[in-house]
Amino acid sequence: MRIAVVLLNLGGPDSLDAVRPYLFNLFYDPAIMGLPNPLRYLAANILATLRGKKAREIFAKIGGASPILGATIRQAGALEAELNRNSDDEHRVFISMRHWHPFAAETVEAVKEYAPDKIIILPLYPQFSTTTTGSALSDWAQAAEQEGLICITKRICCYFAEVDFIDIHARLAWSVYKEASAAGRKPRILFSAHGLPESFVLNGDPYQFQTEETVRMVVKRLEEISGERLDYALCYQSRVGIMKWLSPSIDAELERAAVDGLPVVVVPVSFVSEHSETLAELDIKYKVQAAKLGLPGYYRVPALSLERGFIKSLAWLAEYTKRLPRKICSFEGVRSCPDEFTGCPNK
Repeated sequence: MRIAVVLLNLGGPDSLDAVRPYLFNLFYDPAIMGLPNPLRYLAANILATLRGKKAREIFAKIGGASPILGATIRQAGALEAELNRNSDDEHRVFISMRHWHPFAAETVEAVKEYAPDKIIILPLYPQFSTTTTGSALSDWAQAAEQEGLICITKRICCYFAEVDFIDIHARLAWSVYKEASAAGRKPRILFSAHGLPESFVLNGDPYQFQTEETVRMVVKRLEEISGERLDYALCYQSRVGIMKWLSPSIDAELERAAVDGLPVVVVPVSFVSEHSETLAELDIKYKVQAAKLGLPGYYRVPALSLERGFIKSLAWLAEYTKRLPRKICSFEGVRSCPDEFTGCPNK
């Protein structure tokens, strides 16, 4: 069979001139801004203008563009090679970005030309949120319908506790943790995830639950590797606006570590490649903040990127999913969230 695997990701501006239109697309997404039109259109324009200058400064610090497309292209290449290594099926991996090129409509055209027997939709968001995976899945479905792409399609919604995903997270963290420990006091591990307004969670979004489960399982695996109890916390970054967001923030956890006189090891737990949230926020903004607070050490674990264990995890998910009868599945093939999380796509 010819299998098309489509990696879903957020996207990012490919130049400084693209920052404002990228921000407009982000804020105009109905999954992020729930206002009806024309209010959503007006609000997206205003927010893109207000955030544009600061965002341009952020991207200027990391080379003048987002590295997310290049990183995703490399992951796609590694995954395609892994899938074709020991399979009778032919696999081709495509990329669909939500808020910048290549958009879903562009990728649908490429997939349609490939004429696959089956399509596997695989998000590069390990933890499901209606604002990320949910939005991207809806966007893909709409584009496929508009372009007349008719094909058996299986969708993966999450893999927040998949075995290889957890194991590679723990091994990367352990390597940096050992380095930090050798410098003096045993550090506190800060698992940093992208923030989300609390209102989304109160309305049934499972993101916080799944992120907490990822951290719980990574810590369990780390403690198996280290043979010791670890000091850790989950915190959130990238807050925008005046709404109440998930807490604690990474700012608050850095301040707490400073009071306790502890070095920190920061693990990007919801990001699978290096982009503005890791390169500009974790490596620049919060590293500077840690120094100002007088922390005895600030260490950052790399994103999963091209780690063999992560690519192996993605390949297993694709192979497993293409054999399932369900159209949408989690890493277990069944609903993974408690019933209270109505935002879970596995009804």
